[in-house]
Amino acid sequence: MKSKKLTLIGLSILLTLGLIVGFSALAEEEVRYGAWVDEIIGIVVDDEVAVAMLKAGEIHIFAEDIACAETFARVMASPELLGYEPVFGRHFWLALNPAGTPENPVFRDGRLNPFAVPRIREALQWLIDRDYIAEEIWAGLGMPRYFAISPIFPDYARLIETARRLEIYYAHNPEKAREIIFYEMEKLGAELIDGIWHWKVGEELKPVEIILVIRNDDERLGLGHYMTRLIENVGFKTKQHLVGPGETAPFWARGEPYDGKFHIFTGSSITTLILRDQAPDINIWFTPLGTTWPQRLALKPTPELADVSRRLRERDFADMEERNALFARALELSMEDSARIFVVNTTGFMTRRAEIEVAACLAGGISVGYLWPYTLRFRDQVGGTVRVGMPDILVDPWNPIAGTGWAFDVMFIRATTDWAMMPGPFTGLDQPQRIERAEVYVKEGLPVMRTLDGVSLHFVPEYIQVPLDVWVDWCAVEQRFITLAEAKEKEGFDPDRLTAKVMVRVHYPADLFETVKWHCGSPLTIGDFVADMIFGFDWAKKDGLIFNPGVVPGFEHWLRLFRGFRIVSKDPLVIESFTEVFHMDAEWMAWTWTWWPGGAAWHNIVPGMLAEANRELAFRRLQAVELKVEWTSYIAGPSLPILERHLREAKAANFIPWAPTLAQFITPEEAALRYANLLRWFEERGHFWVGMGPFYLYAAHYIERIVHLRRNPYFPDRADKWDGFVTPKTPELDLTGPAVVRAGDEATFAIEMTFAGEPYLVAYIDKVLYLLIDALGEIVYTGEAVAIADGLWQVVLPAEKTAALAVGTTMLEVVVLPQLVSKPAFTKITFMLLP
Repeated sequence: MKSKKLTLIGLSILLTLGLIVGFSALAEEEVRYGAWVDEIIGIVVDDEVAVAMLKAGEIHIFAEDIACAETFARVMASPELLGYEPVFGRHFWLALNPAGTPENPVFRDGRLNPFAVPRIREALQWLIDRDYIAEEIWAGLGMPRYFAISPIFPDYARLIETARRLEIYYAHNPEKAREIIFYEMEKLGAELIDGIWHWKVGEELKPVEIILVIRNDDERLGLGHYMTRLIENVGFKTKQHLVGPGETAPFWARGEPYDGKFHIFTGSSITTLILRDQAPDINIWFTPLGTTWPQRLALKPTPELADVSRRLRERDFADMEERNALFARALELSMEDSARIFVVNTTGFMTRRAEIEVAACLAGGISVGYLWPYTLRFRDQVGGTVRVGMPDILVDPWNPIAGTGWAFDVMFIRATTDWAMMPGPFTGLDQPQRIERAEVYVKEGLPVMRTLDGVSLHFVPEYIQVPLDVWVDWCAVEQRFITLAEAKEKEGFDPDRLTAKVMVRVHYPADLFETVKWHCGSPLTIGDFVADMIFGFDWAKKDGLIFNPGVVPGFEHWLRLFRGFRIVSKDPLVIESFTEVFHMDAEWMAWTWTWWPGGAAWHNIVPGMLAEANRELAFRRLQAVELKVEWTSYIAGPSLPILERHLREAKAANFIPWAPTLAQFITPEEAALRYANLLRWFEERGHFWVGMGPFYLYAAHYIERIVHLRRNPYFPDRADKWDGFVTPKTPELDLTGPAVVRAGDEATFAIEMTFAGEPYLVAYIDKVLYLLIDALGEIVYTGEAVAIADGLWQVVLPAEKTAALAVGTTMLEVVVLPQLVSKPAFTKITFMLLP
């Protein structure tokens, strides 16, 4: 408890002082509100010329993370012109097509799919050499990755013993892989003829051909060629499809797995923020729950893997010990399943001009970070234009409900969006942006902690009684919320829904509706909040105004654990939410249950809603394909005249959507003002994109691939509000100790921790773990290091431990979990153990 108090005090002081690097407070006469810069222009830039354009001053930032050693060396060679931000959140993987079963491992046309057999999929874990991939294909800018959890996030450190044991077990062993593959192929009835596996398709014996779909625009090209060689070495014929960005989906993501258009896909993902709890990730990668993608619907986890992943996702455990045991088992089972094989986590970088300062997320860098538009500035001036280069932009339509997911479109969308709570770029902990405070109540005994101010944590001895007036569901026919009292009277009501493990009460600022405006000039109102609540229910209801069957599975799963919400006070706004799902961080629970309509004003949704109801447009791509209409775009193309027509109709009728409910929160006068503002906005700007972020969309040029943002004059915050989050305080480690230890002697190792040359405070360290791996490659001891002083920790191996070790080269590995950044720090040392 004492260390937790130190943590809170230390973090409060650090945040008050502007964290590590911040700008001094502006003099009163120089106070600037809104963004530091006046405008941002995004253009398409090839990564091969990006560094040259940066040096020439033609762009100020290249937003793609690059994991190329040669390019990195060019950046490092010009420190007077260029700087960079590290990116640790990108990882690369192989998606295997699991269509079929071990008993019937064939595609629709009768071709054999070896990867319908889990044991053959698992064999690829031994076949690939992750060290080779990291060092040769990624030229040292990668680290081997084995699991769904990232080696740069806290859960990896929490599970370090299991992770290291599995990494040792699945180390590169091509002989073992070959033995397993040959055994399983013969068991299936395949025949090896002239070194190539054959399978009878109809009456004809044909070679078994493995189709690899390979991205050709980055290091995945090398990875694909490498995998092709390995697959051929174990007896398969191969076929390559080299594809660029935007060309992959027909093969694997949206294609029907049983059509057999691919066996292996070289994929990549980037984590958009630091994840302190990766419990749901096993479910995301290895089960079909909550998805409509055909490729993932073909996944067939074992009953145990399905149950363990469900329990992790739903936080169905009593304490951290049970959670970690479930998680450890999930890692084991996911490796046995191997429908997804994780290969490498890259250390990339995003390049910028040296005069630019910007907050970059340790996981996602600038392009997918949240704070970049709030902190972007020229080091020595206020205002100006920043030109951002990126590989592509305006790839898919923008709409506020289910538009583009392209990272570089999302980058600019986030600049136009504001948030109720802001994810910390170094810790992943959410901090208040548009809320005053949040209170989190959880049942006593659950493994929940609080770190930052702005969120309070309260433990209650019993399950929380859910008030009968909360809204628990939505009646799409009557367009009204259903209360718990009503639901309780229905046949088959589950009495468990009367209690909850968690209650979150969010208090919004008293001046919220006076200070916050949409880009079109309309003030934020309670109607935006209620409309946002309604929409989350209505589009999952068959009788909803714009029913979308694709969201139903995920919604039904969410609803099963949801216990209701209610508006306690309208002005100032206070909202309470009840749920069975808890998170380990109170800040994360507050973020999850803070209602916020930041991306979509209700009056801006209406034109798209009416167009979809009239089957002229569709917010979601899949529905657009089914209806054979345009995927709704709010910024360009044939959608605009359709949206304009429906806006004018809504304005003429003074239309209030879901009127039986929303008319209680939106006056006719407000509706008239909203529609007039939006129409004027469209006539001036030529698009319907309206947010409330520090920048607004000035123009989008699809043909030229240019996005132009300008500073939002309505934005209420000082420009320096988030300036403290520029440099992460990551500890630098130096592990020293004896080179030779005799069995039966005590051995002491020192861990020096510094930042910027100064000792790293003990108060800012959660814990320091160590593992001892003996000469046989076995993890023989684990424990925690002891703090000696600020900047100095110690591991002591007592005589009885060294006496029991196998003689030979022994490794001591240290894992540091700091509190100011959520990225664990690793170091290791080897010593010779003599008899």
